Amino acid sequence: MSDTDSFIDEVTEEVRRDRLFRLFRKYGWIAILAVVLLVGGAAFNEWQKARRQAAAEAFGDAVLAALREADPAARARALASVPAEGPGARAVARFLEAAELLRAGDKAAAAARLEAVASDEAAPHALRDLAALKRVAYLRDDMPTDQRLDRLDPLAAPGAPYRALALEARGMLLLELGRRDEAIASLREAMDDAAAPAGLAGRVSQVLVALGADEQAS
Repeated sequence: MSDTDSFIDEVTEEVRRDRLFRLFRKYGWIAILAVVLLVGGAAFNEWQKARRQAAAEAFGDAVLAALREADPAARARALASVPAEGPGARAVARFLEAAELLRAGDKAAAAARLEAVASDEAAPHALRDLAALKRVAYLRDDMPTDQRLDRLDPLAAPGAPYRALALEARGMLLLELGRRDEAIASLREAMDDAAAPAGLAGRVSQVLVALGADEQAS
């Protein structure tokens, strides 16, 4: 290689280094920012994960402590003060509180806790439906039959998570209203639901037999 070629190569390399340095000075902050965001994002995710785990452990410990109280009324008071972070945890705490209030004989307060869950738009849909269904059961003797039926109708709609149970309850209410044919149809729908819980078919079958209806009919 001649001295001229060597000189040209050196100049070319110097130009390249100079361009690279100028580019780094102009755009290097972007790469630095990307690294900072990447590291910061990973750290934030780990912090969030640790925070959620700590909150879940605190919730569980508080619930267990509340359930160790001597009587239902005391357990209900303790559960009311449980730190519940997130709509799911709040719903679970209210379910437990409602159960203890019912044991303590305060049916109205228990139903109010369930209504709070049922009307909470942030709560999981399945928990909201379960709260509404249990509320109807709690207020069986205090809510007019037609009003209970209105509450059960949307819970018995196709695709509802507790459709079979709602259809069973709806069928029994229709019997109370003297609407025998509608009651039988609702009970048969409950039996035919693929998601029906164990035991429902036996209960419904006994009712249909008592009504003189052929439970095998479609």
